[in-house]
Amino acid sequence: MVAAGILLSRILGLVRNRVFAHFFGTSDAADAFNAAFRIPNFLQNLFGEGVLSASFIPVYARLLSRGDNGEARRVAGAVFSLLALVGSLLVLLGVLVTPALIAVIAPGFSGEKREATIRLVRILFPGAGLLVLSAWCLGVLNSHRRFFLSYTAPVLWNLAIIATLILFGNSARNYRLAEWAAWGSVIGSALQFGVQLPTVLRLVGGLTLTVQRSSAAVQTVIRNFVPVFVGRGVVQISAYVDTVLASLLPTGAVAALSYAQVLYTLPVSLFGMSVSAAELPAMSSATGEGSELAAQLRARLNRGLRQIAFFVVPSAVAFLALGDVIAGALYQSGQFTRGMTVYVWGILAGSAVGLLASTLGRLYASTFYALQDTRTPLRFGLIRVALTILLGYVFAIPLPGWLGLEPRWGAAGLTVSAGLAGWVEFSLLRQALSRRIGSTRIPGKLTAQLWAGAAAASIAGGVVKLAFEPQHPVVVALFSLGMYGIAYFAITAELGVPEARRILGRVPWLR
Repeated sequence: MVAAGILLSRILGLVRNRVFAHFFGTSDAADAFNAAFRIPNFLQNLFGEGVLSASFIPVYARLLSRGDNGEARRVAGAVFSLLALVGSLLVLLGVLVTPALIAVIAPGFSGEKREATIRLVRILFPGAGLLVLSAWCLGVLNSHRRFFLSYTAPVLWNLAIIATLILFGNSARNYRLAEWAAWGSVIGSALQFGVQLPTVLRLVGGLTLTVQRSSAAVQTVIRNFVPVFVGRGVVQISAYVDTVLASLLPTGAVAALSYAQVLYTLPVSLFGMSVSAAELPAMSSATGEGSELAAQLRARLNRGLRQIAFFVVPSAVAFLALGDVIAGALYQSGQFTRGMTVYVWGILAGSAVGLLASTLGRLYASTFYALQDTRTPLRFGLIRVALTILLGYVFAIPLPGWLGLEPRWGAAGLTVSAGLAGWVEFSLLRQALSRRIGSTRIPGKLTAQLWAGAAAASIAGGVVKLAFEPQHPVVVALFSLGMYGIAYFAITAELGVPEARRILGRVPWLR
């Protein structure tokens, strides 16, 4: 359900980007809108879904599993009240100090472009506050095992922006249309929050608004919130550093990195985030003491690891072997040439290095959150970020020259370095968790079967790609990626992988 919701939201996000590009292209208004959106988006990322999932869901779900619905309702109301209060203050402060913020995120903007960006930020800020409250709704819904609504709600946000652009696209231009798009974003944020609220209120059984923090459960939420908040802030800084490093490379590196990011974060969201989000409330609700609790967590974790690996391994191989097909189908047209497609392919191939580690690491971190330990993932996350920045500089700036490559390929070095750092974090998380609940891992036989199946399937997909190469990139992708997927499922099923056989068993004519 989580994966379906995320996929639907991502599809609408792609449509939104295409509609936006149709009306704005690469104009000054487009620069102003995208720069403006970074500031409230930073607020949303700091207080949003990931932070609340780590701090709020384990406490709230544990109370529900114990049948303490009254205390669960009080905790939900207190957390909502604190978020609304802090969020409102930050939104007000952000609106007031917007000119200073613009000097940080867009120091090169001046004149009309700078003034337009200031106006856009001030419009967008309230929407970010509403999205933080939407993340609270997601926490409540997930704890009650209502996954689909919370992850499809962002569809309304995308639709609101698309509808606004279509409605005003012929009567407004440039900065004026950008302002309408910003108002569309705010309306979409309200819709995303509002569509979840009735169900949330029914599940909670009413909401008592209070900022009372004397409850031990509320104090636990706040205590767990701080490490995750700090960790999320550091990750945001790391992403900013990546953008800075990419900006030191030749023209096109920042854009190519952005295009590739849309693709390589998709399997992380679809498989890593979806499994982790579904498992977190279940793990948090696990009962028992000592070895009994550890056994329950190991069983759920090992099952989740298998689920993630089954889908992420072929995703990584596809980025390595067929990344040009994927990038070409989505982007290659007009000014986006075959050369740019190959460039994005190189960056995608770099991301394949750490794709499995990144997705598995999310599930390990969720297990720590279920144990109400947010500090251990924070420590290892800080190590990952430090390594990403250090290795990112080496791999992006001097390494291409040492290898005799063009400097622009430093963008691929950024994704490779992030992948290596991801493996370090994953190893640290696994070792630390094994000391607490016992050994957890993907069986070596299954790992070999998955990589062998994906490698063999990539050969089949590559043959089809060569056969259809003169055709339009979308046609090539349809047939080569289709063959790749069919071959992967068939080969892994033949090798005896239970996940493949279970999925194929759901297809009527294959039973």
